[in-house]
Amino acid sequence: MKYRILLVEDDEMMVEILKRNLEKWGYLARGITDFQNVMDEFQSFEPQLVLMDISLPFYNGYYWCGEIRKVSQVPVIFLSSSGDDMNLVMAIQLGADDFVAKPFRMDVLTAKIQAVLRRAYTFGVSSPEVLAHKGVTLNLDSQILAFGDQKLELGKNEFGILRTLLEHPGKIIERTELIRNLWETESYIDDNTLTVNVTRLRRRLEEIGLKDYILTKKGVGYYVEE
Repeated sequence: MKYRILLVEDDEMMVEILKRNLEKWGYLARGITDFQNVMDEFQSFEPQLVLMDISLPFYNGYYWCGEIRKVSQVPVIFLSSSGDDMNLVMAIQLGADDFVAKPFRMDVLTAKIQAVLRRAYTFGVSSPEVLAHKGVTLNLDSQILAFGDQKLELGKNEFGILRTLLEHPGKIIERTELIRNLWETESYIDDNTLTVNVTRLRRRLEEIGLKDYILTKKGVGYYVEE
């Protein structure tokens, strides 16, 4: 799977240079077209990393980093010709993962991107950062489910149930296995507790158009279609 990188940069020539070089490394890069509505493009593209300039039309990069942090922990690397210590400190305080001062060498930027992505998505993790199934995507880092233009932030148990089912499409996951995955034990857990959690998750899925997404094998467990 290609990592998606969103370029929040108003210098069109810089965007083209970045896109061309990043695509050579196997990334999928897209530049912002509407600087008044950066979050709309962020949410539609669902990037795994954001390259953010500080000086932008309408609102600066600090503002947009703050807006992104309200909904996502996706890595953000600031790009700026203002490479002084104050900008670096402010960027880190706002939740940025790194800061690269312009002008920069492309191989240096690429190395930083690779390091940030490695820390965010592969360090100590053997599974992919996103599970996809029949138009549904489940972000394993943010625990946000996406379907069409709908987003659903899942609770801990809802996420645990859906993740287990999506990791094994077509396979019936027994109730005891789900209970072990969610609570790390079968002792002292009322079987009805799982039923309540599945019912609540199904109700929330229905609200975004996913009726009958989770199926039941009576007396055994649950599954999603292969």
